[in-house]
Amino acid sequence: MKTTRRHFLKNATLAAAGAALAAGPSGVLRAERTAFVPVRRITHGPMHHWFGYYDKLQFDPTDRYVLGMEVDFEHRTPEPDDAIKIGIVDLEAGDRWTELGCSVAWNWQQGCMLQWIPGSRTEILWNDREGDRFVCRILDVRTKQGRTIPHPIYSVSPDGKTAVAPDFRRIHDVRPGYGYAGLEDPHADHLAPNDSGVFRIDMETGESKLIISLADIARLGTIPNEEPGIKHYFNHLLFNPDGSRFIALHRWRYPNGSRLTRMITARPDGGDLRIVVPNGYASHFIWRDPSHILVQSKNWLGHTSWGNFLFEDKQDTVPEAVGWGMLDGGGHVSYLPGNEWILNDTYPSGKDRIQTPHLYHVKTGRRVDLGHFPLPEAYSGEWRVDTHPRLSRDGRCVCIDAPYGNAGRQLHLLDVSGIVD
Repeated sequence: MKTTRRHFLKNATLAAAGAALAAGPSGVLRAERTAFVPVRRITHGPMHHWFGYYDKLQFDPTDRYVLGMEVDFEHRTPEPDDAIKIGIVDLEAGDRWTELGCSVAWNWQQGCMLQWIPGSRTEILWNDREGDRFVCRILDVRTKQGRTIPHPIYSVSPDGKTAVAPDFRRIHDVRPGYGYAGLEDPHADHLAPNDSGVFRIDMETGESKLIISLADIARLGTIPNEEPGIKHYFNHLLFNPDGSRFIALHRWRYPNGSRLTRMITARPDGGDLRIVVPNGYASHFIWRDPSHILVQSKNWLGHTSWGNFLFEDKQDTVPEAVGWGMLDGGGHVSYLPGNEWILNDTYPSGKDRIQTPHLYHVKTGRRVDLGHFPLPEAYSGEWRVDTHPRLSRDGRCVCIDAPYGNAGRQLHLLDVSGIVD
């Protein structure tokens, strides 16, 4: 059953602007959380709850059930044996939390890749560690029947049959906070190994295959600002809406710790590889449709600062600037159903370190801020809490991660139906 605006308000723990937060972990009263749309917190302490990245399916197809993760600590790097609990929130039963499983393969930014399997009404998946390998757990939340695929996943095709993934061991080595603790990168001493890269995984059989190696991508085209000692890796993969292609960010770290990025796309078998953003500046992105990608980049069309640019999935194309000066150039972007609106957020700004989820209307250029959510300084670096706004399937609700008083990070549900309907 869809969550109506009336039901949302009836169950809201907060449906008005300017609700003051309680004292934070340091005992110092924080700035107020200001909501410009109806919002309620759907998880509660003493445990901390969050979901992570913005490009995963957090809501089930009915928009009644919302996935989340639970942990009993904050403000430090996860250790190999630190386990999180996997759970589900029932929006039609007083936001009841039900535990479903656990994982020891996770990070603060993206969790354990928890998500509903595309095309399924009852199955979810998440990454875990089993012995000397990372794996993927699949669970039917209705029957409680589960199975394990012997390879972790990142992005799943729209039909739920194929997944692609980077090497999480390598990410943990070169970009702490985005890989998983517990296993060492066997290629840590190699700058661009032949046996690491992007893998394709059959979701039915569990068979996996390396389809794009780091050695191959390091030789492809021109590496901007290439110099000795740069270390290559992949991160942030995403299938397009019809499953015909996927995105991967090819990144390289310099000896001084800085990094640059190219965006590539390829078929699910790794073929027809294209460099869509070649200049070294690519960050958050989302597919608008099967052939266009909204990407945060810079040094295009005379713009030297970061902004949002719409690229066609071809090489050597000139992008179109989208929402310049209105749509934040550093947030986490998603298109609402119909592509009339773009959902985004901001990183902390001002003395109260305010984060602002917002909507942008493509045709009129109008921006609508959804609320101000302060992020105390204790939440910084690897264990920061980006709001990472995620859409319900019908595009009428948004779920974000944000600290709430002594309860720490929690899930918050925002009703945007009054804006987009």
